[in-house]
Amino acid sequence: MNQGQSEVTKGVSAGVSAYLIWGFLPIYWKQTEHIPAFEVLAHRIVWSLLFMILMFFAVRKMSQLIYDIRYLITHPKIIAGIALSAFFISINWVLFIWAVANEHIVQVSLGYYINPLLNVLLGVLFFKEKLTFWQKISVFSALTGVSIMTFSFGEVPYIALVLAFSFGMYGLVKKQTKIGAMTGLTIETLLLMPAALSYIIWIRGNPFSAFYIEEPSTAFLLAGTGAVTAVPLLLFGIGALKIPLSFIGFLQYIAPTIMLVLGVIFYGEPFTAVHAVSFSFIWLGLLIYSFSKTAFLANFTPK
Repeated sequence: MNQGQSEVTKGVSAGVSAYLIWGFLPIYWKQTEHIPAFEVLAHRIVWSLLFMILMFFAVRKMSQLIYDIRYLITHPKIIAGIALSAFFISINWVLFIWAVANEHIVQVSLGYYINPLLNVLLGVLFFKEKLTFWQKISVFSALTGVSIMTFSFGEVPYIALVLAFSFGMYGLVKKQTKIGAMTGLTIETLLLMPAALSYIIWIRGNPFSAFYIEEPSTAFLLAGTGAVTAVPLLLFGIGALKIPLSFIGFLQYIAPTIMLVLGVIFYGEPFTAVHAVSFSFIWLGLLIYSFSKTAFLANFTPK
């Protein structure tokens, strides 16, 4: 195996690992369902910041982080962008945690199936990107699936749509700020940390209770939220650097597929004929979008 093939193999392994972790995350959040979602979110922010700082020390890039922070202090527009991305990812995180705890894993899965196609629409709205014929068909197919579910059940699948929108907007803002994954997540959690730390101390009355010192198993679960947040993001960053974007596009469907299986088979959530028809239209849209995207990129691959 030559060096190029080795790098691709590492990239595929990292990308698959990231999406596997994201796919099985509902199991982790199920273990925290006895804690209010906003409290779990606050702990996730605090522990993610601590984990990321440890990561910078581990890879000996603490000086780079300090340099980035100094640079950002003199660029308030970038700070504002990072604050906005932190806002959107907070909405995504807390709704994800709440939805899993309240038996809406199927809707969570739906949200992450919709997200790639929502990104297409965001590209049109914010970057004036032009859709190909097949991309238009893919978006129409997904909208059909969501519409069928909405009219059949008499309610909009708001959990799925808010998850897709918040993550889509997070990606959109991140694209504008152009900050690296490690630095970006660290600064985002740093901006949110004062409010998060104040909240968990306020809601529990004192620091001892806030960190569940008297309940070691719960304390361990909450501390682990830092790792389960940061590790897949770092793995994804490695994969994105080493393998084609088109292949990343296929890998991203691993996570919602695992979530769907978990919700229906392991947690007994309903999956009716209406769900099957709706998801089929969305899956069809994703397939059309993925193949059209792959063909488009192939045409511009240097020979």
